[in-house]
Amino acid sequence: MRLELTSSVLFANAGVGRGDDHAIDKSVRTDRTSWITGSTDGEKEWLKWASSLQDYLNRRLFLGLSSFESHFSYYGKDGFYAKHKDSFRGKSNRVLSIVVYLNKDWMAGDGGELLIYGHHSEEIIMSVEPVLGTVVIFFSEDVYHEVLASKKSRFSIAGWFRSGPCW
Repeated sequence: MRLELTSSVLFANAGVGRGDDHAIDKSVRTDRTSWITGSTDGEKEWLKWASSLQDYLNRRLFLGLSSFESHFSYYGKDGFYAKHKDSFRGKSNRVLSIVVYLNKDWMAGDGGELLIYGHHSEEIIMSVEPVLGTVVIFFSEDVYHEVLASKKSRFSIAGWFRSGPCW
């Protein structure tokens, strides 16, 4: 699969919450996002791949996943996202989160690691460097995670496999 960021990708400040609870809060996150809609060949290929993964997960793990959404994420120098779970207050439709890193030539010391915390714990159980091609999948409602400040621009795709209604 060849999915590239081009100058036509328009990023907007990312917020927290949804609907009336949506707000831009730079003390929580400083990334910028661009939703993947299938408007380019690369985006169509990505969504097709995600759909095949969704089918596979449903067949093998009986998760009842019904839809998928994703966006490009851009973290500038010193960009971060504080510790959080990928769920909205009062909603439980996000089942699995997926992160795919798009950073060629990323080196140890560049920062921007994804920290994964233990269930009901403050203990960090994994630190993932955002190296090109690395894929991380975890349960959206259960896993606290955060993105540490990066020392240079950092790109990824974040996505969510859902069950039930979208909103």
